[in-house]
Amino acid sequence: MSPLPSQQGPLPLITPELSGIGGVLKARPDHFVVEEIPLYLPEGQGSHMFLRLAREGMTTRQVADDLAGLFGLGRGEVGFAGLKDRQARATQYFSLPLSGLTPEQAGKRVSDELGLEVLEAAWHANKLKTGHLLGNRFTLLVSEVGPEALEPARAVAAALGERGLANFYGSQRFGREGDNAAQGRAALLGRGPRDKWLRKLLLSAWQASLYNTWLTRRLARGEFARLIGGDLAKKTDTGGMFTVEDVATEQPRLDSGALTYTGPMFGKKMRWPGEPAASYEREILSEEEVAETDLKKARLMGSRRAARLSLDDLAIEAAPEGLRFSFSLPKGSYATVVMREFMKNEPGLPDGD
Repeated sequence: MSPLPSQQGPLPLITPELSGIGGVLKARPDHFVVEEIPLYLPEGQGSHMFLRLAREGMTTRQVADDLAGLFGLGRGEVGFAGLKDRQARATQYFSLPLSGLTPEQAGKRVSDELGLEVLEAAWHANKLKTGHLLGNRFTLLVSEVGPEALEPARAVAAALGERGLANFYGSQRFGREGDNAAQGRAALLGRGPRDKWLRKLLLSAWQASLYNTWLTRRLARGEFARLIGGDLAKKTDTGGMFTVEDVATEQPRLDSGALTYTGPMFGKKMRWPGEPAASYEREILSEEEVAETDLKKARLMGSRRAARLSLDDLAIEAAPEGLRFSFSLPKGSYATVVMREFMKNEPGLPDGD
């Protein structure tokens, strides 16, 4: 079996020939600001209280557990759309099935008893679930760099504007020891933990690891900026997917950012591309010594992941403490993957996104 990407060292860069700015990311939590871009807003009626909270020094799960304890709810009753890192200033929605309280009363209890900043409280009809967001907006400060770093940073930005960003999973996906993917493979084959939450976490790390392998190999083949026959492409405006049959016709749409191609998140319901694109994906699964029957037995659903992103709203400016970067990413994408293109000092990039 081939070694996992999380065990192979740094992933490839899109701008390896351009100088990095170095520096430090997340010197303080307020140097890493992330704000959810919601899929929908609370409608003002229903049985689920939506709370938009801002906090530092806490993970999403810690906040959810504190909310559950405060209102006497089970851990699974508190909903949220995605995970945010502890070492950041994060703003996101949580949902709670509450009764007997007004939004103002619920917000005041959270503020007074948990010390969290409540930005909004309103009713909605349904629970907030994982994936119920469009993406995240980031404002990041790279410290310990001077104003001379602005020029090389803008050179990297220009190159990414032309080439696109490789939508890799960040190292934090694979755990502190980098072995979550290996444990996920064991869980897939029936040798993992029984705890449902931990099993889900490890299986997703295994999927992410194989996706990273697939994208790494695509870059090595020189096919990052071009479509190949059979690619499953995704329209960036509507999200609709289709199989690429005529590469020459669709390539200009990839160049313009109107579409991207997708990579495998292996599972029993994953949509396979056509040939020859499918052969590259089947090769990776074969090297893992995992069969499609194993995916079905493990009830691993599977999906597709956009592989090449456009940073359309990227902005860089000098700040008193360094350089400030701002940009938006779709859900599931990692700001640290963006910043490694600029900083090029892998040890200086923190775990957590």
